[in-house]
Amino acid sequence: MSPLEAALGDYLRLRRSLGHKLADTERHLVRFVAYLDAIGTDIVTVQASLGFVLDPDLDPASTIPLRRLTAVRGFARHLAATDSRTQVLPAGLVGYRARRRIPYLFTDDELAALVRSVRAGTPSRFRADTLETLIGLLAVTGLRIGEALTLDGGDIDWDAAVIRVRDSKFHKGRDVPVSTSTLAALSAYQRRRNRQPHARRTTRLFVSLAGTQIAYSNFCHTFRNAVASAGIGIDAPSRPRIHDLRHRFAVRTVLGWYRAGLDVEALLPRLSTYLGHREPRFTYVYLTATPELLGQAAARLEATQAART
Repeated sequence: MSPLEAALGDYLRLRRSLGHKLADTERHLVRFVAYLDAIGTDIVTVQASLGFVLDPDLDPASTIPLRRLTAVRGFARHLAATDSRTQVLPAGLVGYRARRRIPYLFTDDELAALVRSVRAGTPSRFRADTLETLIGLLAVTGLRIGEALTLDGGDIDWDAAVIRVRDSKFHKGRDVPVSTSTLAALSAYQRRRNRQPHARRTTRLFVSLAGTQIAYSNFCHTFRNAVASAGIGIDAPSRPRIHDLRHRFAVRTVLGWYRAGLDVEALLPRLSTYLGHREPRFTYVYLTATPELLGQAAARLEATQAART
């Protein structure tokens, strides 16, 4: 282990002891340390930091340069306390204007095509089962991918039909009720999982072939490849992402309420709680204006106005 790798480990442990999760920061800093090693330096300088933050292969319109800058500056400030040679990049070198990304709402047929693509591109039957079950769980519950990957087998209450999410965003756990069909799919997967020779190495529900927790980066890579192979979202303004399954769940839930003639406004706080949002206003972001959703809302508005006249 190089001195910079050791220093990075100390920095991340210190920050996490203060309550920070740092998953995104860690990914950027691991790449940063590897970049420094590749260019042959063990000192964080302005020139080296700029080379990493302003990598020409990155999309300048994305948030990655800004996130890299934030991560590198924090690490450099930490190093500067013990190494006077360290140079800290000034803030404000990278600008970003937030843009509302249009989520991609997978259809049922596209989800089926996605699973077929995953299976076709996965030689291991158990790994294919794992990926299919994980994608299905994300689609029918709206869980965050990080929440799903850190589920333990004991987090499922089979009698109450509830998944207990413990390692949630904002450190706020919640109970997620699920259908009997979802329980059946999870139960079938757990039986296959428990037959794997290395499965006892972790308590995580979803495991790799080595018996470890599935890495977020590996799953993202597989998901993107499956989407591309299935030809999903070719003409979409934004490439389909894993998080779009969460958008899909929210939109389909609200559409179901509209079709059933329920009071959507009164029910939205329940959806917010189910999704693990701190406030209902964060849930509104997920309700993308699809044609059908707009039509349902317009019809409800017209009916309300007609009743008042």
